[in-house]
Amino acid sequence: MLIKEFDDLQDKHSAAWFLFLSSSRCFGLWLDIICALFVGAAVYILLIFNSQIQGGDLGLVITQYMTLMGFLQWGMRQWSEMENQMTSVERLLEYTKLESEPERPPANSLPKNWPEHGKIEFKDVKLRYNPSDPYVLKNLNFVVQPKEKIGIVGRTGAGKSSTISALFQLYPLEGSIIIDGIDTTKLPLDQVRSKISIIPQEPILFSGPMRKNLDPFNEYSDDVLWNALEQVDLKDTISEMSAGLNSNVSEGGTNFSVGQRQLVCLARALIRNNKILVLDEATANVDPHTDSLIQSAIREKFADCSVLTIAHRLHTVMDSDKILVMSSGRVEEYDHPYVLLQKENGVLRDLVNATGQTTAKTWKKLLERISKVKARMPDGIII
Repeated sequence: MLIKEFDDLQDKHSAAWFLFLSSSRCFGLWLDIICALFVGAAVYILLIFNSQIQGGDLGLVITQYMTLMGFLQWGMRQWSEMENQMTSVERLLEYTKLESEPERPPANSLPKNWPEHGKIEFKDVKLRYNPSDPYVLKNLNFVVQPKEKIGIVGRTGAGKSSTISALFQLYPLEGSIIIDGIDTTKLPLDQVRSKISIIPQEPILFSGPMRKNLDPFNEYSDDVLWNALEQVDLKDTISEMSAGLNSNVSEGGTNFSVGQRQLVCLARALIRNNKILVLDEATANVDPHTDSLIQSAIREKFADCSVLTIAHRLHTVMDSDKILVMSSGRVEEYDHPYVLLQKENGVLRDLVNATGQTTAKTWKKLLERISKVKARMPDGIII
C-alpha cells in the first residue's frame, strides 16, 4: 500500500517536472525562431535599402544583433522566472491582509492547575469557516468525562476535524466549550491552546535545534526533555548525534524518518503533560514497530488524560470508552462501541459492517468481552 502511494506521488512529481522541462525547451525554441526571423529581416532590409553597405559592416551588424538577441532571450527567461517566484511574495501579501484573532481579557481567577481533570463539555456549539458559509458544526452537544478515551468517527465531511478545530477555537464559534467548569470561549486563545496537546497525522518539525522542537519556550530542564525522549525510545538516537539536544533539525524534519518525527511529537506531548490529548490518526503513516510504541505510550503515559482520537480507520478506536459518531456536523451516536453495535440501523454498525462480515463479527465478539470486563470493574476504574 505504501509502495503504491509512493509510486503515485513519484509519478505526479515526474509528470510535473517533465512538463516544466518541456515548456522551458519549447519556450527557448520559439525564442530562437523569433530571433532568427528578426535578424534575417533586419539583414534583408539593410541589403535592400542600403546597397553601399560593406561586407564587414554587415557582419558586424549581424554579430551585434545576435548579441542583443541573446540578452533578449536571457531577459525573457528571467521575467518568466520572476513571475514564478512572485507567487511567494503574493502569499506573503495575503498573510499581511489576514485579520488578527480577537484579543480576550486575561482570566485572573483561573485555577493554577487548570485543567486538573480534563472534563470537556460541548454545549450548542456551531462553527463555520466564513461568515457567509453554511455551518459545518450544528448544535454540537456531548460530554467527555475525565480520563475517557473517545473515538470520533464519521464519513468524509461529517465534521470530525471541525470538532477539533472548535476545541482549539481556530475559527469563531457559537455556543460554549467548557473544560473543568471553565468556559474556554471567554479565555485568551493562547491560554486555551497551551492546555491541549495534539499529535497530528503529519508530524511537524521546525528547522533549528532539537531542544527548540521539544521545548520552544525554554520552560523545562534538560532532564525533563531527556526523560521524554527515553519514554518514546528516542534517547539513544538523539544522544548519538554530535550535539545531542542541540543537534540541528532540517526544515520539515527531513533528516528524520516519518516514524521518528511522530515520536518527537509524542515526546512534545509528554513534556507538556496536559490533561487533554488530541490524536489525528497518529499512527497512519508509521511502521508497525513505531505504531506499537506510540499506542503503548498513549495507553500508559496518558492513562490519566482525556483523549480524543479522530479515526480514519475504525480499528484504531474500537477499544475506546466511547465512540462519537458524526454526520453532517451533528452527533448521530455517542456511547460505548458495543452498545452502538447493538442498535438496528445504527451508523457505527453500518460502518463496521462495511469492513466485511468476518471483521465485523470479530469486533462484535471482542467488544462484547470488553464490555463484560468493564461491567465487573469497580466504579472509577478505567481500562
